[in-house]
Amino acid sequence: MCPSEVTKSVRLLVIGQGGREHALVWKLSTSPKVEKVFCLPGNAGTANDGTNVAIPQDNHAEIIRFCQRERITFVIIGPEAPLVAGLADDLREAGIGVFGPSAKAAELEGSKVFCKQLMRKANVPTADFHVFDDLESAEAYLEAHQAPCVVKADGLAAGKGVIICDNAEEALAACKSMLVEDQFGKAGSRILIEERLVGQEASILAITDGKTIVPLETSQDFKRAYDDDQGPNTGGMGAYSPAPLVDDAMMSRIEQEVFIPIVHALRVDRRPFLGVLYAGLMITSAGPKVLEFNVRFGDPECQPLLMRLRTDLAELLHAAVFGGLDQIDMQWDERDAVCVVVASGGYPGSYRKGLPIRGLHRYGSDEDLKVFHAGTTLDEGRVVTSGGRVLGVTALGDGLEEARKRAYEALEGIKFTDMMFRADIAKDRSSS
Repeated sequence: MCPSEVTKSVRLLVIGQGGREHALVWKLSTSPKVEKVFCLPGNAGTANDGTNVAIPQDNHAEIIRFCQRERITFVIIGPEAPLVAGLADDLREAGIGVFGPSAKAAELEGSKVFCKQLMRKANVPTADFHVFDDLESAEAYLEAHQAPCVVKADGLAAGKGVIICDNAEEALAACKSMLVEDQFGKAGSRILIEERLVGQEASILAITDGKTIVPLETSQDFKRAYDDDQGPNTGGMGAYSPAPLVDDAMMSRIEQEVFIPIVHALRVDRRPFLGVLYAGLMITSAGPKVLEFNVRFGDPECQPLLMRLRTDLAELLHAAVFGGLDQIDMQWDERDAVCVVVASGGYPGSYRKGLPIRGLHRYGSDEDLKVFHAGTTLDEGRVVTSGGRVLGVTALGDGLEEARKRAYEALEGIKFTDMMFRADIAKDRSSS
């Protein structure tokens, strides 16, 4: 089915409850081809822009029954955990269209060891790495290699299983936290110690049906919890698009050296990939090198990207699922977009929940500003906090500085107890 054949009665289900899913629900709901957008389980924001569904993400049988009952055209799976758990496979087996990879293809994110080994096999540029499942072997390696490094948990750790280490002592402590102290549970029972790359990070996402690859605009996120890239890694404290670091020549290299070989390698390995392929990159003096692959839209990169997207998102995803992706004409707003994440105090560690959020009623009429909900829920009609990352204040502007200014000015009107955010998202990046 080609994009031109998309009817006006498209009914969609988005799986997830974060800022990424709110952005998807919002953007899909603006399509004239879409009749209704459901979100499972959703948050306070998706309840406003779509219809929430109170079914657990891991109840595949009930999700399938819901899709059949509500005549869902296709499902968009937002987070990585349901993908790794095989939700896309179960839906497809039931005859339901899905935008999202199979469990076998999702292993690209589900196992960093598998990902690195596949990159090595496909000759995709990445950092040198070594794999360990016991502390003694890791300690022996660190004693022989005193250089700065990165320690990573093999499995899913909600974006927090990466520890950047300046020396062998810090690296050993990171290894102990994963292999002995079970900081990340089963995800850290096997670890990687990687060469620490030097350069600037960029995030490039592409839509693919396993054959055609459609890169999205460039973006850059901010993983560390505090200003000046200090503190522990988080799921992401903000993002902006476009990233000036990636020009046309660099984008061409990334397509040729990263996306094409990895999509081909997955197909050869009988893991054809349909969905969003996210390459987290370090742009080094030797060119782009892959830090990680994710198998879904980045969060919070999704928010500024969808603010800038002018192509009908429903048609784009429909083409990936049912055919015609090679016919899609991608259109983007030329303006910059900045997303600032507002988090609960203590994140990414422990934090309070159920705190009322004030000031949200002020926003909604400005098409160039959107407050995306992440960790929110409704409590007797009030919007309250329910997670670590709570909101993503996202604005468009003529240039990066104007977009930053608009986002931070809007943020000043939002209040809840112990709220925290970085003050330097996208700062001084306009000419980097």
